Parts: sequence; C-alpha cells; structure tokens
Amino acid sequence: MKKLFFIILFFSIFFSASAKIDSLKPSLKVPEAKRYTESLFTTAGKYLDEPFTVFVIDSSKKPIPAAPILFELISHPENEHKTKIEKSLSFTDSTGKAETNIRLGETDGTYIFSARIKDYYGDGSQVYLTVVAREKSWVLLLVSGIIGGLGLFLFGMYMLSEGLKKAAGSKMRNILNKATNNRFVAVGIGTLITIIVQSSSATTVMLVSFVQANLLTFVQTLGVILGAGIGTTITLQLIAFKITDFALLIIGLGFILYFFTKSKKIKSVGEAVLGFGILFYGMHIMSTAMVPLRTFPLFIDILLQLENPILGILVGTIITALIQSSAASLGLVLILGMQGLITLEAAIPLIFGANIGTSVTAILASINSNRDAKRVAVAHTLFKVVAVIIFLWFIPSLAEFVRIISPTIDSMDFISDSEFAYIPRQIANAHTVFNLLSTLIYLPFLTPISKLIFKLLPDKPEEEISPYETKFLEDSLITTPSLALNLAKAEVLNFAKKVKTMTEMIIIPFFEDKPEVLGEIKELEKEIDFVQYKTAKYLTKISQQDLDESTAEESFQILQCSAEFELIADLISSRLRMLAKKRIKYNLTFSEEGKAELTKFHTQTVKQVARAIDVFKETKFERGKKLERKYQKYKAGELDLKRAHFERLRQDIPEAIQTNEMHLELIDLFLRINRHAATIGRIMMGAVEPENGNETESDEG
Repeated sequence: MKKLFFIILFFSIFFSASAKIDSLKPSLKVPEAKRYTESLFTTAGKYLDEPFTVFVIDSSKKPIPAAPILFELISHPENEHKTKIEKSLSFTDSTGKAETNIRLGETDGTYIFSARIKDYYGDGSQVYLTVVAREKSWVLLLVSGIIGGLGLFLFGMYMLSEGLKKAAGSKMRNILNKATNNRFVAVGIGTLITIIVQSSSATTVMLVSFVQANLLTFVQTLGVILGAGIGTTITLQLIAFKITDFALLIIGLGFILYFFTKSKKIKSVGEAVLGFGILFYGMHIMSTAMVPLRTFPLFIDILLQLENPILGILVGTIITALIQSSAASLGLVLILGMQGLITLEAAIPLIFGANIGTSVTAILASINSNRDAKRVAVAHTLFKVVAVIIFLWFIPSLAEFVRIISPTIDSMDFISDSEFAYIPRQIANAHTVFNLLSTLIYLPFLTPISKLIFKLLPDKPEEEISPYETKFLEDSLITTPSLALNLAKAEVLNFAKKVKTMTEMIIIPFFEDKPEVLGEIKELEKEIDFVQYKTAKYLTKISQQDLDESTAEESFQILQCSAEFELIADLISSRLRMLAKKRIKYNLTFSEEGKAELTKFHTQTVKQVARAIDVFKETKFERGKKLERKYQKYKAGELDLKRAHFERLRQDIPEAIQTNEMHLELIDLFLRINRHAATIGRIMMGAVEPENGNETESDEG
C-alpha cells in the first residue's frame, strides 16, 4: 500500500510540473558562446571539450528551474554503439541550465545529438548538436600526407624537368644563345626555358652562370628574367586544372613510354609524362590529407591572419626560399584553395611572397660570381620586390579583376563537383596577371633599369679571379648537360689562350737573357694544370648524366681537347723552359741563320696554336682541314730545317756547334706542339660535315 502511495504521489507531482511548464510556454536556448548552428569537431573515442549545455526560459525570458531535459543520440556512423551520454535525463537548475558530458564512439564520422524538453512539443522545444569525429591518428595522417605528398610533388617536378631538358637537348642551349638585345625575344626565351626547367630560380641561376662565363651580357638577361616569371605561370596554370583523377592514368602512360621504348627521345618524353603524373598524384595526396583542416579552428584562425598582406608576403617568401620552388609553394596555396581554406584575397599576398622567394636562390648562386653575375641576381630581386610593392596597394582591385576573367562555379562543374573548384583557377590567374602586368610595366624601362643596377653595383677594376680558381664552371648546371658543356668549353677556351701566351713567350729566353720570363711561364703552367684538372672532373660529372649521343660526343671532344692544350703547356714548361734555362746558364748563342729559322718555325707554331683555338671555339670543316694541312707541311719541312743546320755545322760555325743539340731539340719540340694542335683539329672535325663552299682563307704562315 505504501509503495502504491508513492507511485501515485510521483506521477501527480510530475504531471503538475508538466502542466506548469506548458503554461509557461518554455523554449530551449544555448549559451551565446555555444551556438550549435555549425558542426563541432573532435577526435573519435574522446569526450567533447565542454558539456552539451542548454537553458530553459519562459515567454518573458526568465529561467525555468526543474524542467526535465532529454539528451539523445539521434544519428551516428554505421555500426557505432559505444557513444556515451552521461545524463540522458537532466533537470534545469535555478538558472534554467541543464547540461551533460558526452563521449563519442570509436568510429570516425558524423554524430548528431538532440536536447529537448520532455513531453513538451511547442516551438523551441528542441536543439541539435552535430559533432564530426576525426580518426584518432588524424594528426599523423595529416603530417605524413603533407610531407609524402609534397615529396611526390617535388619529385614529379624534378622528373618532368629532367625529361623536358633531355627531350630539348642542345636545343635549349641554342635557345639561350639566341638571347639578343631585342627585349621581346628575350622575354619569349625566358618563358620557354622556364617551361622546360620548371623553375624560374633555375633559369636565373643559369643566367648567372652564363654571364659569369661571358656567354651573355647582363643587359641581355633582363628580358630573360622577366620571361622566367611568365614561364612559372604556365606550370601553375597546368596544376590548377586539377586532373588528379587521371593522375594514375598519366603515370601509367609515362611508365610505358619510359620503360618500353628504345628511342631516347621518346624515353625522355615518357620521363616527363611520368613526372607530370606523379606531380598530380602528390597534389591529390596533400589535398586529401588537408581535408580535416577545413574543420580545425586553430588552423582556420591562422589562415585568417594571412588576410594581412604583409604577413602573407612574409610566409610566402619563407616557404619558397626553403623549398626553392615557387611552383611547389604555390601548389600548396592551390591545395588550400581546393579545400576552401583560403580566399583569393589571402592567396594573393602568398603569391607575392612566392615571387620574392624565388630570388633567394639566384642571390646565393651569385655570391662567389663576378660583378655582372651579381647584377643578374640583383635585377631579379629588384623586379620582384618593386612589383610587389606596387601591387600591394591594389590587392582588392586585382582580386576583383581576376574574378571577372576567371570561370564561375557553374562553368567549373565539368572539372570538379567541389564547391571550391573555381578558387585554384583564380589563384593561378592572379599569378599570371601579376607577372604579365609586371613584365609590361618593366619592358619599356629596361635600359634605365640596367643603368640603375650598374650604379648600385659599379665595376671594380681591382676585381680579379684568383689564378688558381676556375672562372666559369658551375656545379648547379651539371644536371643540364647541354648548358654545362657551354661553361666547360668557356673554361677550356680561357686556359687555351694562356697556352698560346706561353707559346709566344717561350722564344724570348732563347735569344735574350730574361730569366723572369721563365718564372711567368712556370706560374701559367701551374694554373693551367689546376684548371684542366678541375675541368676534366667537371666533364666527368657531366658524362655521368643520362646523355644523348651528340651531347656525349661533345663532352668527349671538350675533354680530349683540354688534355691536348694541357700537353702543349707541359711541353713548354717542362722541356722548352728547361732548355731556355740551360741556354741562359751557359750563355749559349745561336747563329744568325739558325735564329732566323727557329724564329720563323716558332711563329708558324704560334699560328697553329691560334688556329687550334679557333677550331675549338667554332668548329668549321675547312678550318680544321687547314690546321691538318699546315701540320703535314711543317712535318715535311722538318728535314729541311735539320739539313740547313747540318750545313752550318759543316761550315764550322761556332754558334751552330755549341747549340747543336739545343737547336735540333727545339725543332722537335715545336713540331710536337704542332702535332697537338693538329690533333685538336682532328678531334673537333668529327663534329661537322664538309662545307659546300670553301672559305677563302690565306694559306700563309
């Protein structure tokens, strides 16, 4: 009886409370700081950071105490049964507040909870809380996805660049060699080279090396630098197409071309296609890994800070300087855009920073270079920094213009079903517009700009290259063999001219008492030995690259010719110099007739060395034939020279007798120099076909 009494009493109180609540027309509210209008995000298997809290108020907005609130799970991931609501039924306190702690299940996905006033179904009687649970190891997956994806992206860019460079071969060098004072041609060349090497930084480093090697003038490089900026926009435009769904298909096609064809040209194209596919697959991995960041409040807050242009420029500069690729850093910006994590206004400062960051590589490459090479790096930096300063004030206008010229959401449906598919294209277009407008602004003023840079970095007459340093070799270009060979050839030409100087000087101490000349010759030979050794090592490194037949043959020719020039220097320093030293020591004198004959043969020998340098510098079949023809003529005349000397011995001329051995050895050594010079001609003639028209060169000397 007593038990029955309490049950009746409970229901009486409960129904009277319910009737009271109904009469107050209550409604559920959530705290101002906890508006559950959007999803919350946390890790699966963990408690929510804060309780699910609601307030019950009456029509006059006064709190209702003791109101019964039901907390329920109304939707969860499939096969999830471990979600825990600590208080499914809770009563409001004196402030009208009711709350409960919630622990999510072990499965990642979307959970929907509700809070409602029990047995009341009026307006405002229920609120919902949506929670998205991430996988427990989401941070590890995020980091590994970004690092691994970026690694694949950069490796793909490397393979793409290598494949294009090999496919282009010596044509790329020919393109650079055509850089003229025509600024529009130079811009086109810079654009084309950057498309091939996939990096404006790499193009600028090439320019530094070519100016260092005197293969281009500083003024010629200005248009090429502007074109390099445009070249990077082509790469980004391709990346922005977001064809990641076809990445594996592209990789498969590249694999077939690279591994199942015999033609080196097709293999190179296959390598480029394979790299292109890997690049996009890396982007796909990074994009997938970044999906959780769309709902990570801290990361979103950080990205919101990038709306500050100065901070955005700084971040873009640092990232690009670290990974030394503006295409890679802007690729990351595109991925943020794909996920809707960044607006166009926030992306533009990052674009500006990426453009400035590319100049860091060129500055580092120019540190130990000559004055003109330093000017190239300064020009590149100046172009980028000044352009950023100009456009910094027009970011809203630039963004609006880009939106006008870019595809709309509807027109991007065929590319992607993502609501953010249009943002990457806008980012790529902003980069293109920035570089095109910068180029148009600078082009009319290249001459005054070059004068300004000359004032900033004037010539230093005392600036000299150490005699025991190479002047032109640049290790950064070894992976681009066709361009590296240009530098190796310039280095050989430089020391070949010193070999000619040694050849000219060596006759002096045989007829005059000038021992100081012997010291100069010895120093020159030491320098030539050092430079030839360094050049040979450089050419060996080039030969270890994947070369086509013509490039491999050119590498061999330069290596062999450098050895022949060095052998001439050795002959002069070790044999002729010692003979001259002996003549001075014993005060020996040649007869007047002998002196005239030796002087003539020496002059002919100097001319042969000069011809060898000309043939090495610019191979022409007729010049090479003339070099060989002269050698055969001098070889045939060897006996005539020795017979003339023999006649003087028969005439008992004292000077001829005392210099007998020296005279004959001089003839032999001069002829050996001629033979090395002719060998250079034979080596180089292997590179050319006979010309249709004979050159009208004098056959004298």
